Amino acid sequence: MSGGNHIGQGDVLLIVDVQNDFCPGGALPIAGGDAILPRVNALIDEATRAGALVVASRDWHPADHVSFAARGGPWPRHCLQDESGAAFHRDLKLPASTMIVTKGDRLDSDQYSAFDRTGLADELRRRKARRVWVCGLALDVCVKATALDSVAAGFPTLLVTSATAPVTAEDGADALDELARAGVQFVA
Repeated sequence: MSGGNHIGQGDVLLIVDVQNDFCPGGALPIAGGDAILPRVNALIDEATRAGALVVASRDWHPADHVSFAARGGPWPRHCLQDESGAAFHRDLKLPASTMIVTKGDRLDSDQYSAFDRTGLADELRRRKARRVWVCGLALDVCVKATALDSVAAGFPTLLVTSATAPVTAEDGADALDELARAGVQFVA
């Protein structure tokens, strides 16, 4: 049975960008980025026991990506294709059945959301997804964009607040306000 504050059958656990470059020691580290891993892994265990789909998105940038500062973008080089910074954090316990969604691999544009031109919404509709649980990095960038697009695609969306971290506390608070106004539900 699924419902309430537990992941159930028909739900989707969407883990956003828990990659080395977004954790301490990475090219674009988020303070406490690795501290969310125990909670994320507990969610993975819960989803697996419930028979829910686990999806993990990843930034997968070409070396001269448009979002990089060298090209006039806002970010330092990060999550370069096939390099260690783009790998999922070694302590993230993704099951073999995890659906991997690659984003940010286009030279001409960025993709903050796991739903942005990836086909994810159509795939979740095909699987008759009931709800989407979102967690990962960073709350005020890719997690926010993913949760907003999930709601826009028509999925009841829950943000697991204890399994995400912002780039800055102020931007994280602003993101939570925006997500609440959009109808995203919060779960600890």
